[in-house]
Amino acid sequence: MSFRRPRVPSTLAFMPELPEVEAWVRGLDKPVARSPVERAGPAHVATLKTFDPPLAALESRSFAGAERRGKNLLFPTSDGELVLRVHLMSAGRLRYLAPGEKGPKTPAFRLRFADGGELVLTEAGKKKRAGVWLLTPEVLDAELAHLGPDALDVDASQLGEILRRESRRLHPLLRDQRALAGIGRAHANEILWRARLSPFALSTQLGDDEVAELAASIDEDLRRALELREHGKGDKEIYLVHNRLGEPCARCGGALARVDYEEHTVYYCPSCQTGGRVLKDRRLSRLLK
Repeated sequence: MSFRRPRVPSTLAFMPELPEVEAWVRGLDKPVARSPVERAGPAHVATLKTFDPPLAALESRSFAGAERRGKNLLFPTSDGELVLRVHLMSAGRLRYLAPGEKGPKTPAFRLRFADGGELVLTEAGKKKRAGVWLLTPEVLDAELAHLGPDALDVDASQLGEILRRESRRLHPLLRDQRALAGIGRAHANEILWRARLSPFALSTQLGDDEVAELAASIDEDLRRALELREHGKGDKEIYLVHNRLGEPCARCGGALARVDYEEHTVYYCPSCQTGGRVLKDRRLSRLLK
């Protein structure tokens, strides 16, 4: 049987978000269900987060395919008894290797299928943050119960309810998986630029038209990115604002700016999003007047 490699993201500079994870899910859905698991593991001690049930419980079972909840990749067994959960964090990458295809010698996690195919998780750098869990469906549901609605499924009415629960800055709210699942720092930048909203605008101060525009921007940005990821496109083709400090805005031509934090960076267009105001480093000062 011939195998066509799925077009899934291979080299990403930032933490995979909904479009990247969904592209992996769509690319892995059929390959992982093609043959039963022959051997589960080995797994790096820092990568495997559970011990009961043991990984060996997957052996001789088949996967029903691949699914996603937020940024989590899920592989339920066809008998409905177990689910393999994978979270890539910032540096994890998941690949399916066709039978006979050469792979890494010491991945963070490996599954070998009876037909010789393999599912391997690798993680760049010394810090092992990516995780693998083997859970029952009931335990999985409990562990992921904190997730908000999926960002691809939210309409303007639902988004309005989320925004009005409490007064929060838009950028951190969009990245909060308890409020809305799937969006991270990069696509929060892209979505707010598309909606012409300041990253520091307060959620409770948006008008109905702005809420509708934000909902449309979430859908448009994520679907565009997903389509490009499925065709193997990289960050340069996908991001119009993120990681483009000083470059001309694709809409108005003004120079793009950023605000640096210790663990993330906000990119935006002063002309399009903040009325020409430049936002200073929030660790040092408030908004420049």
